Amino acid sequence: MIGILIIAHDSLPDSLVRAVTHVLGARPPRLETVSVRSTDDPLDLLPAARAQAAALDDGDGVLIFTDIYGASPSNLAGKLLSRGRFECIAGVNLPMLVRAFTYRDQGMETTIRKAISGGCEGVLHVETEPVHAAARR
Repeated sequence: MIGILIIAHDSLPDSLVRAVTHVLGARPPRLETVSVRSTDDPLDLLPAARAQAAALDDGDGVLIFTDIYGASPSNLAGKLLSRGRFECIAGVNLPMLVRAFTYRDQGMETTIRKAISGGCEGVLHVETEPVHAAARR
């Protein structure tokens, strides 16, 4: 099973864990977080992030999610990458995480592809009368 590590700004990682736990009904196994606060030096967080990533890897690898490409959490995640073993997706959102947890038993490539498609497909312009939502009156 692919491990999931969320590295993001401030309390976002913990908020995402609470949200995905709510959506899925239980906290998924093999899930950890690293919070990068404004006062943190990301290099000081690197040893702990490496240790968490290594602990999550049961042989299938670890998919790391980060919020903003090029920001401190993303740069920290970049120091952990190893093709096929430790991969990273930037721009994390809840639909992306739900897809990742749904497909993480199907290999790294499939999990990455499904997570990105879920993240992209989960971004919609909601109109005043959405055609896909059930009407409540």
